[in-house]
Amino acid sequence: MIDILLVRENPDLVRASQRARGADESLVDQVLAADEKRRASITEFESLRAQQKSVSKSVGAAMGKLAGARKSGSGDVETLQQEADEARTRAAELAAKVKQREAAADQEDKEFAALIRELDNIVIDGVPAGGEDDFVTLETVGEPREFDFEPLDHLTLGERLGAIDMERGAKVSGSRFYFLKGAGARLSNALMAYAQSIAVEEGFTPLVVPTLVSPATMGGTGYLDAHEDVYHLESADLYLTGTSEVALAGYHTDEIIDLSAGPLRYTATSTCYRREAGSYGKDTRGIFRVHQFTKTEMFIYCTPEEAVAEHQNLLRIERRLLDGLELPYRVIDVAAGDLGGSAARKFDCEAWVPTQGKYRELTSTSNCTTYQARRLNIRQRGDDGKTSFVATLNGTMLTDTRPIVALLENHQQADGSVRVPRALQPFLGTDVIRPA
Repeated sequence: MIDILLVRENPDLVRASQRARGADESLVDQVLAADEKRRASITEFESLRAQQKSVSKSVGAAMGKLAGARKSGSGDVETLQQEADEARTRAAELAAKVKQREAAADQEDKEFAALIRELDNIVIDGVPAGGEDDFVTLETVGEPREFDFEPLDHLTLGERLGAIDMERGAKVSGSRFYFLKGAGARLSNALMAYAQSIAVEEGFTPLVVPTLVSPATMGGTGYLDAHEDVYHLESADLYLTGTSEVALAGYHTDEIIDLSAGPLRYTATSTCYRREAGSYGKDTRGIFRVHQFTKTEMFIYCTPEEAVAEHQNLLRIERRLLDGLELPYRVIDVAAGDLGGSAARKFDCEAWVPTQGKYRELTSTSNCTTYQARRLNIRQRGDDGKTSFVATLNGTMLTDTRPIVALLENHQQADGSVRVPRALQPFLGTDVIRPA
């Protein structure tokens, strides 16, 4: 979530960010109103508590006087009794009011917290406004291949190679499921091994992560804000993750981490699950858009001042991977309306898919600034001893399915075989994939 101080001090900036995303600007005013209401409620609660403490002291004093008068037999016991009773009544009334105001303050704080979590991250200056089609192309690398034969799509190639079996995937699990077998399974493993080898070379610490996480972790990363795309196991109240970013982000929840030696960089390869609920009718052929896949992810914790440079570094690594796969691709600056709620900026690398005649997303990297860290309470301690929230960034190294689509189509040969890029050959053990 974003800092309430930013909303108070610069609401126009937050409105402009919401507007660029195509999101609800009025939410800013709702947040400010809820914030003012809860702050007034807290002030009233604290005032009543102070009165309660004062009256409690007067009850003690009155009861002391009454006990002394009774013991000594001097003084107006009846008057002192009346004063003590009045003090007790006032104390009881104030206690009831304090309890009532405390409950109201808690409820107003919950309402405020829910509203501010609805505000998306503030987009970074320079991010294109608009929706999915309003991206800006930053660079195009390589040229789409000119074939001297009629190219086949990845599914036809995969079936002929004995690498992809959609029919049995649907039989076992339903639509958008598949089997990779033979060369397909080997290619999946090779891609993940290739990605992990690069990650280690680049200084990332490998982790094996859970793929089931708690609602607190899932919500902390922002993925419950678009809950239609996630699988929820109601009996266990756990969520299947659509990316290992979720577990990697939750790794340091409620911790003060040490960034004195530089950013913390992690990587993980995991099975990922996405419902693809909003993609009815899209990419129904083959393995481009599926419910389950394997992905290697990068994740970084750093200071907010380092975040922009770390974002560029993640993009560089993603480009290194695609260069090694010898794929023509383009780099785009994703428009604000196509960002996830946690992302302040996102770059996608899209590879050329010959039979579709267009570029399709293969990798993505997002700068989430302090948005996720605020939700997950992940901080650093500065030289002055004070703590502050860290920045988090994530980047897809490779999935297995989408690169397989691009590799099969771009590197196919007239005889139905597929050439293996040099960088992938050590992991696959061959330079050509031939029909089974």
